[in-house]
Amino acid sequence: MKRNNIKHILADGFFLILAIMLCSCTKKNSIVPEWKNTNIKLTVWESTEGPDEFIRQAGKEYMKLHPNIEILYVNVNSSNAPNSNIDQGPLGLSADLFAAPNDQIPTCVSANAILPTENPEEIRKSVLGACSKALTYNGTMYGYPVSAETYAVFYNKDLIRENQVPKTWDDLIEWIKVFNAENPGKQGFVMPVTGAYYTIVFATKNGNRLFGSSGENGNTPNMNTAAAKEGMKVLQNLGEAMNHLDTSYLGDSSCVGMFQSGNAAMCVTGLWSVNGFVNAGINFGVVPMPSLPGESTPAVTFSGTRGMFVSAYSKHPKEAADFAKFLLTPEMQKLRFNLTQAMPAIDIQVESPYMAGFIKQLEYAVPMPLVSQMSKFWDALGNASYKVWMGEDISDAMEICNADILK
Repeated sequence: MKRNNIKHILADGFFLILAIMLCSCTKKNSIVPEWKNTNIKLTVWESTEGPDEFIRQAGKEYMKLHPNIEILYVNVNSSNAPNSNIDQGPLGLSADLFAAPNDQIPTCVSANAILPTENPEEIRKSVLGACSKALTYNGTMYGYPVSAETYAVFYNKDLIRENQVPKTWDDLIEWIKVFNAENPGKQGFVMPVTGAYYTIVFATKNGNRLFGSSGENGNTPNMNTAAAKEGMKVLQNLGEAMNHLDTSYLGDSSCVGMFQSGNAAMCVTGLWSVNGFVNAGINFGVVPMPSLPGESTPAVTFSGTRGMFVSAYSKHPKEAADFAKFLLTPEMQKLRFNLTQAMPAIDIQVESPYMAGFIKQLEYAVPMPLVSQMSKFWDALGNASYKVWMGEDISDAMEICNADILK
């Protein structure tokens, strides 16, 4: 009897020790990261006018799931964020996560200022193929895409009917001449005529592509080809039709402002301008870009992907990456669309009467190239576009443009 009791006691003790060991091992091998039990503050840089509110609201939802993590929004424009991160990161003043267009990836990577995407295959499967491709540089994916974008033609239905909207640049130019003559103080058409993001459309004539068909040949900008020069003639004709209107009136915000105030019949911009137009009470529609001479499809535009990038200087890179992934969930992508009108980066349905025009234009859009020479491209084509708009020699302007990109 005593032997049996001893056996039972030994057996019970053995199982108790085993249970303790298993419990200990489970804690050590837990899939719950240690940071989920630590109070953390994540600083996120984003632009204003929609993206800021998205980060604030998404942050609140994320903090409900992770009450130990506080999301702090700071206003830093997405175009300035990459360089700010490079400059301020070493001083410990950068964000943990920041928004930027995909064309800034080469600059950030060369400065070792951003981290590769965590679990890139998982992210690739969850987002649009064009978005994952846009964030892949030299075979490595960086960041987390939160929206896709391109631009198209907005038209004011009170100034021009949809069946009147010209489908070719030649017809558009003739229409502008008539409208401007009959409507003093208004413009028939506006676009950022010195913004390379927009004027690249003219240089895409006859299949001409910046840095080649794949966008990866940095030594061949193709801005001085016969096709590019021929296409830029359309921009010059547009300038003549508009009496070489001072380009200070044709910046991005100025063009949007003219359309929003009802002083322009048509305007080239993106979905990001929709909320402003709706709030201003403008009765508008969206159609693809006009066709270049000799072509029957919309002129080719740039497509861009806005990404959220984890700073290499972040003290909390795992947490920053986790929040970035949270922004890709269907609920957050719909929230972002509702707040910004930017196209989602994942395949979900959204309700918008203006989306059809952009979806059609996306069929004729190409991703902004990810080569280091892109940093020179913007000013080079912007300067050339100004010269062409003002009536200077197109060939000279485009030769200088091509050379400046390669400097």
